[in-house]
Amino acid sequence: MDLPFIDLAAQQARIRGDVDKRIAAVLNHGTYILGPEVKELEAALAERCGATHVISCSSGTDALILALLGLGLRPGQGVIVPSFTFAASAEAMAVLGSLPVFAEVDAATYNLDADGLPAALAAANAQNIEVVGIMCVGLFGQPADITRISAFADTHGLWVLDDAAQSFGGTWKGQQAGTLGRVTATSFFPAKPLGCYGDGGAVLTDDDNIAEIAISCRVHGQGRDKYENERIGMTARLDTIQAAILLSKLSIFDDELAARQQVADRYQSLLGGKITTPPLAQDATSSWAQYVIQLPDGTDRQAVQSRMGAKDIPTAVYYPRPMHTQPPYLRYPVAEGGLSVTERLAGSVLALPMHPYLTPEQQEQVADALMSSL
Repeated sequence: MDLPFIDLAAQQARIRGDVDKRIAAVLNHGTYILGPEVKELEAALAERCGATHVISCSSGTDALILALLGLGLRPGQGVIVPSFTFAASAEAMAVLGSLPVFAEVDAATYNLDADGLPAALAAANAQNIEVVGIMCVGLFGQPADITRISAFADTHGLWVLDDAAQSFGGTWKGQQAGTLGRVTATSFFPAKPLGCYGDGGAVLTDDDNIAEIAISCRVHGQGRDKYENERIGMTARLDTIQAAILLSKLSIFDDELAARQQVADRYQSLLGGKITTPPLAQDATSSWAQYVIQLPDGTDRQAVQSRMGAKDIPTAVYYPRPMHTQPPYLRYPVAEGGLSVTERLAGSVLALPMHPYLTPEQQEQVADALMSSL
C-alpha cells in the first residue's frame, strides 16, 4: 500500500481545476508580486480569523521577523521561547541581534509550559538581559495555553507573539489562532495544514502600528512609495501565484480541518492506552499539523522507524535535537533548572502519517506496524 506521510497529491486532485483557473488568471493579468489575489487572500484570512490586519509575506520565518520588527524588538533584548521547536522560532530573534531565552514545554501538549516561565525569566535576569516578550509556539497544531501565558506576560510587562506556523486553524477557548497574542505569525509552507506550493507566510494583528511597520518592512522599509525608505527593511513579499493557490486551498480548509480531527480520533481509538498519544487541552482545538506520539522510555526509536519503514510506513521525528543544544544557540540563556522535559521528548517523539485523506484502513495499517515494531 502506497502510504504517503503527507498526501498533497490527493488534495491537489480535489482542487486542481480551481487551482489551474486561478493560476491562469494571474498569468493573464501579469502582476506576479503583490497582485490582486494577495489582497483577496489577506481579506479572506482577516475575515476568517477576526484579525484587523493580515500582512502576507514570503515565509513563516519572515513573518516572525516582521512581527518582531513591528514589536520594536532591539538588539540585546531577550524573548522567552520554547527550546522544543523548529529553528525559525529562535532564529528570528538571533538574526535581529536579540536573545532567545529557552524555556520548558509541557510533557503532554509539547507547548510552552506556563509554569516554566519564571525559571526562564530568572535565567535572563541573572545575565542582566532585559526580557521584553514571550514567543509561544502552537506545536503540531494545538495552540499554547495563551490564557496563562498572557497572564504571566501582563504581570511582567511583556508582549506575546504567537508562532502559529503549525497551529493556524486551531482555536483556544473558541478564539482562532491568529488573534491569540498581540501579534501572530504563521507559515504557508507546503506541508502545513494551509500551505501553498512554495514558501509563504503571514503576520496577523489588531495593532495598527505593528501592521504599519510590517507592511513597510516587507518591502525594504518603504514609505509612500518604493523609492522612499522610512526604515531598514527586507524583501518579504508574497508571490501572487502562491496567493492564488492559497485562495483555492482556503475554500476547503474547514472541511480538511474536520477530516484531520477524524483522523486524530481514529488514531486515538487505535492507539490510546497502548502508547502515549497526544491529548487536546480542554480549551483547545487543533489543526493536527502532525500526529506525534511518545515511545516508551528506552525504546530504540531508529530501530522502530526502520521496522516500520520495512512495512512501507513512513515516520518522522519532530524534533530530534532541542534548540538549546544546537551549536549556534549554545550561548543563549536556558531556564534555571534545565529543560529535562524538552530533552526527554526529543529522544522519544515519533510522528505518524497525518493528512485529511488518510483512510481507516491505512490508519489500521499504521497502528499495526507501530505496535509490531516496538
